[in-house]
Amino acid sequence: MRSTSRKIIGVAVLTLALASVLPVGTASAAPSQLTVDLSANTGALRYGATGFLYGLGDEGIPNETMLAAIKPQVAAQKAPDGLQHPNGDALKVAPMFKRAGGRQIEIYMQDIYPNWPYDNLGLNDYLAKVDTIARKVVADPNRGFFVYVPFNEPDWIWYSGQLQGRFLNDWRTVYQRIKSIDPSARIAGPGFSHYRSGDMRAFFTFAKNNNVLPDVATWHELGNDFFTDWNNHYNDFRAIESSLGIGPRPITIDEYARQSGDLGVPGNLVQYVAKFEASKVDACLAYWTTAGGLNDLVTRNNQATGGWWLYKWYGELTGNTVAVTPPSAGGSLQGLAALDATKQQARVVFGGNNSVSGTYDTNVVVRGLGSTPFLGNTVHATVWGVDSSGLNPSTGPFVVAEGDYTASGGQVTVPLTGLRGSAAYHVIITPNKDLSTVGGASRYQAEYAGLDGGARVTYGSNTGYSGTYFVEGYGASTTASTKFVVTVPSDGYYSVGLRYSAGPFSGAPANRSIRLRLNGSDLTDLALPGTADWNTWNTVTTKVFLPAGISRIEVNAYAGDDRDAVNVDYLDVAATTGTITSYEAEASGNTLSGTAARASNSGASGGQHVGFVGAGAGNTLRFNNITVPTAGRYRMVVAYANAEVVGDHQYNNNIVDRGADISVNGGASRRVYFRNTLSWTTFRTTVVDVDLAAGANTITFGNASSGYAPDLDLIRISAPIG
Repeated sequence: MRSTSRKIIGVAVLTLALASVLPVGTASAAPSQLTVDLSANTGALRYGATGFLYGLGDEGIPNETMLAAIKPQVAAQKAPDGLQHPNGDALKVAPMFKRAGGRQIEIYMQDIYPNWPYDNLGLNDYLAKVDTIARKVVADPNRGFFVYVPFNEPDWIWYSGQLQGRFLNDWRTVYQRIKSIDPSARIAGPGFSHYRSGDMRAFFTFAKNNNVLPDVATWHELGNDFFTDWNNHYNDFRAIESSLGIGPRPITIDEYARQSGDLGVPGNLVQYVAKFEASKVDACLAYWTTAGGLNDLVTRNNQATGGWWLYKWYGELTGNTVAVTPPSAGGSLQGLAALDATKQQARVVFGGNNSVSGTYDTNVVVRGLGSTPFLGNTVHATVWGVDSSGLNPSTGPFVVAEGDYTASGGQVTVPLTGLRGSAAYHVIITPNKDLSTVGGASRYQAEYAGLDGGARVTYGSNTGYSGTYFVEGYGASTTASTKFVVTVPSDGYYSVGLRYSAGPFSGAPANRSIRLRLNGSDLTDLALPGTADWNTWNTVTTKVFLPAGISRIEVNAYAGDDRDAVNVDYLDVAATTGTITSYEAEASGNTLSGTAARASNSGASGGQHVGFVGAGAGNTLRFNNITVPTAGRYRMVVAYANAEVVGDHQYNNNIVDRGADISVNGGASRRVYFRNTLSWTTFRTTVVDVDLAAGANTITFGNASSGYAPDLDLIRISAPIG
């Protein structure tokens, strides 16, 4: 992660005037202006743009942390046991999506068919399939989580030229069939491939007259016209509803982004995010690539591309959205902003340029400071950027600028130059309480992290902290939580340093402790020696095994006697060493049964791997003599390759997430899915928790179903805390 931080101390400026005094021959285009009005509340955050079509592959694909950290809302997946793609079954991925905070899953019902465009075998054939799908949904414990999508792009699939005739009658028939089986069903439509005003009016007129109105209105935004015409599309649809006497219903753009150039590119994606959030609609990134990677936001299953960081910033907005005025409603530079009076912070996320490969200058003008007395007359602003990384892991955000800005006329201007069109940017505005810069790339300031329970930021009179302030509220609380999201380049041990203060607190012991939670599971209760007062700070460091990519580290209150009464300043994460023991799959001491066999492989660590594990209960690889000093839970890094693809598709690579049934010491097995590596000589890693006995253990890989486990290179065993 590189840093181009610079400290700026200044007053509000109108830099537009500078262009007029530049000498002839050195003149450049005046910077654009993105205006944020903190006094113009535009409503509750919806986070609706954080949705995915086939963004989920199987349980654990992508890793649940990659989902939870970006506040997912809507997913669109195939019908249960559908044949269109080998993974992405709505019912199978629902538990993980729900745990990660997802709100609903759309079921693409026509994806029951194997071919694209969908096999057209007549309405009776489809109705039989609708019956089967609906009955499976009704029997599912997450029944209320789903929304039925009966038709996908009917304007060219099955009903081209017949949208105001046969399609309407078939919509009514299918709608009524679903409701006859699932009376509480939520149904979405019409699902046109692009916005079609006349056909939309005809559809909703018919649907109203026949009592078959969809619960959710849907269409796709996949073309260049989105950038110039989104507001026209949205406003036209709302006008149609109004003219027909239909109340405004939720809108889901169930596919967005162009086939080339948008997915994973922060500077392009932020333009969609800004417009969808302003309109308070839901939307799903289009499925142009492979399933299970959040539509190119995730790579290698647990590592973030540049695009992922944009959605993380979006998910970290709190409070209410406020008005943002871009240089042009249909232009490339777009943004969104939120004000959180409780947290005393304003945040702006923006980006976009034509061309995406170019650079630009802009002034971020923040107005309405008179309506936010908690921010004061001088504010502190920190600006981060994140570059596009393609399908490679991103090194993460970097600091672009940081400084104090004095208001004039109730506004400040943050001038920014040399911004990249492919990048997105994030501004956090706080009271002018900074005692230091935010620090290096491996430092995570608590006041910028997610807060829960009693945790709060007050910007009071304490001293000695780092950055702009700290998090308090742990005293007399069992719910306070500071939620950090960190990134590391590789699997291994890292020194996690927690800086805190723990001064005198009535009823609390002198020494304190806090509960660390890692990726959704309790890690340890961390002992924290008391400090002389609340302006004295100390750091306690723990050696923690972290997987490559993104991790969630929570600092949580947990005790009823205030032993956890602390203030939290920051978290430092730095690579270190620790005991990690490797076991090669092809080692002679292991047991290969059935078809399992060693084979040469130039990409494997020892020049060999073990393949043909699975496709029957007797075809297994057993690692023997996995030795640990004490009983307990350990991290097992599995190095594997998987390039299986089934079928053919016009633009989707139908990858398979191979599964392995893993058992320890002959006990019950656990199914783990392994993200496709796209090449049989490309080995990636997945981290699996295993409970081992003291001394020697066995770990067996198999797959009792008809499918194979991935090719296995090695495993590495390490303790969660070094």
